[in-house]
Amino acid sequence: MFRRLTLLATACLLAVSLTPAAHAAAAESYVALGDSAAAGPLIPNQVLPELGCFRSDRNYAHLTSQNLGGSLKDVTCSGAKTRHMYESQETDLGSMPPQLNALSSSTTLVTVHIGANDVGLTGFIEDCLNLLLPGDPCNDDYQQNGRDSWRDATDALRPKIDQVIRDIRARAPQARVYVVGYATYAPVNGCWPRVPVFKADANYIRATIAYFNLMLAQQAAAQGVRFIDLQTPSEGHDPCKSSGTRWIEPYIPTTAATPFHPNALGMRNFATIVTAAVRAAV
Repeated sequence: MFRRLTLLATACLLAVSLTPAAHAAAAESYVALGDSAAAGPLIPNQVLPELGCFRSDRNYAHLTSQNLGGSLKDVTCSGAKTRHMYESQETDLGSMPPQLNALSSSTTLVTVHIGANDVGLTGFIEDCLNLLLPGDPCNDDYQQNGRDSWRDATDALRPKIDQVIRDIRARAPQARVYVVGYATYAPVNGCWPRVPVFKADANYIRATIAYFNLMLAQQAAAQGVRFIDLQTPSEGHDPCKSSGTRWIEPYIPTTAATPFHPNALGMRNFATIVTAAVRAAV
């Protein structure tokens, strides 16, 4: 999913050159797990030597760690799926170790932002792009005989999310664990042609991501950990908005970020949201 967008994004850039409160007083030992929505592909500065993960040192994990103090192990990696919690992830620039390897008994805080690549959500948004009229909305392609293939895929992911949360808690028993949801990628009715997605598809994208976030929230609650909602606070900051307002870049980015991924402004705001959620729970 991510690799299909990377060349386009690069070209565009060239063109537009639950633990005790005692932890609150101590330094956090924070581990960030997740995919490109957490990693921050193409946002300066990309972290060496793991360039294959397209991970920014200004993503929300780094900024949250600065807010909270203490140490950070950020192993988020663009393209990651739930299986990469347990097995190495091959990138164009090398192999990355299983993300859960970063956890230990001394870990006090974990954020996990995963699942979109398992069901291909970003690829789905890309598939719904319609650059020219006339054309047909794509949402009907995923709904047949009363079944919605994206909802089915989301429901099929539930046991994997459960297992990831259980294994995080087993490896980091003293940590507060937060499952982080995905942001708003389309406003109501969209904004064709600025973002070339038809009205029906923009609303379908919204509903699909809302259902996906609901699934994450439900699995977090079932496992006794907290969920951080990014979709609600990012309303009004979607790819249809101006460059000084949006938190997610559109099909053709105008800032250093990948299409349909958070930009630097988005990461700063996500860090504020995550920091507030962590502090409120202490």
